[in-house]
Amino acid sequence: MEVQIIFYSMYGHVYRLAEEVAQGVTEAAPNSVRLFQVPELVPEHVLAKSGALEARKAFSHIPVAAPEQLADADAIIFGTPTRFGNMCAQMRNFLDQTGGLWAKGALIGKVGSVFTSTGTQHGGQETTITSFHLTLLHHGMIIVGVPYSEQRLTVMTEVTGGSPYGASTLAGSDGSRLPTENEKAIARFQGRHVASIAQKLFP
Repeated sequence: MEVQIIFYSMYGHVYRLAEEVAQGVTEAAPNSVRLFQVPELVPEHVLAKSGALEARKAFSHIPVAAPEQLADADAIIFGTPTRFGNMCAQMRNFLDQTGGLWAKGALIGKVGSVFTSTGTQHGGQETTITSFHLTLLHHGMIIVGVPYSEQRLTVMTEVTGGSPYGASTLAGSDGSRLPTENEKAIARFQGRHVASIAQKLFP
């Protein structure tokens, strides 16, 4: 079985969640996970000016995904930061190149799942994931979220990301907040859960 994690991260928050998701996949299905990032669209000088170029060095070793490789996966877990309540342009651009896969029905029946980050508590964590689901449904994928058997979704003693739609983290308006232990645990759960569902579908 192959589980691909396809993400975009500007400052590393989504990347950190991607690592946790990958760990969860590995716990359920050893040696099945492959981690990729989507191509960058922002010019290098703009990234440098915003401080993102330095932050991106932490995951510069992660290979860049090609749309056609999605056909090789049994499950695909996508990670994107939020941009005005939607996925980022880099992820949208990547998905817009999957028309050939759609025409062939290459992703029909595969498991799809999504995680995200936002700058604030109410910055679009849920709308980003649920709007992302529309693309997965057009591809005929089977959407898997995070059920409430993951009891960390109900934590009320701290500010935390995570919803039944997928794992998430709050980066803070200045990007200084990193994923918490609660958020990372939800991400690991999502990875395990997606892998376990995929194992049942593709024994």
